[in-house]
Amino acid sequence: MTITKKQLQESVDFLEKKGFLNPEIGIILGTGLGKLVNEIEDPITAHYNHIPFFPLATVEFHTGKLIYGTIEGKKVVVMEGRFHLYEGYDFMDITYPIRVMHQLGIKNLFVSNAAGAINLNYKKGDIMLIEDHINLQGGSPLAFKNVAEFGDRFVDMLEPYDLAMRKKIEAIAIKNNISIQKGVYASVVGPQLETKAEYRMLKIIGADAVGMSTVPEVIVANHLKLPIVAVSVLTDECDPDNLQPVNIQEIIEVAGNTEPKMILLFKELIKQL
Repeated sequence: MTITKKQLQESVDFLEKKGFLNPEIGIILGTGLGKLVNEIEDPITAHYNHIPFFPLATVEFHTGKLIYGTIEGKKVVVMEGRFHLYEGYDFMDITYPIRVMHQLGIKNLFVSNAAGAINLNYKKGDIMLIEDHINLQGGSPLAFKNVAEFGDRFVDMLEPYDLAMRKKIEAIAIKNNISIQKGVYASVVGPQLETKAEYRMLKIIGADAVGMSTVPEVIVANHLKLPIVAVSVLTDECDPDNLQPVNIQEIIEVAGNTEPKMILLFKELIKQL
């Protein structure tokens, strides 16, 4: 699959007609982290299946809506439900919404995800500010023929996560007594979880957390020169020597319990931008 400027324009025209005008901040909500939408004032909703050329969310706990409105006095556009390789989407599908939000006018992108803690000093329920990532998804959302129409083909990834916003998040966390970790996020294909041997490998290559999302969106945001801040809510501990069977409901529950802290960090950061 490839994308065209005409497709993007059709998606943007549809959303602008609905009232999605001049958003400043785009937000992607990860698994179990959907309650930020309750903070949106005067929301306007567009279901993914109504937006031209938008993929559809297939994961049962991702609802599949784009919501526009105001948080802390700023216009935001929020993705409630994101797309993953493990759903059968390709990198173009997964990152199409980032290009649409950029065309709508966003100046910053906030990303959240639920992830497993590889660094055993980190515990479930912790929030990890992503400082860097390792792409283990076996491809790139920039590997298509007409990519140069949208930006430089060879994108620098020296500092994929915006330093200034990271410092702001750290200061907000200290001020509000929220303990946050910092680290490297490894993105894998999924949907199966990792074997004990794979967890050992992830630790050796320098990952602090592992998940199945985020990296494609971050690569495209860098392509569009869009500053990003991203946090992982650590929902399980990936200790290969004491591995327990996975419990998806528990992962959702842990994400939900930690979510209020993440919402506070995001809201305070929105206030400061």
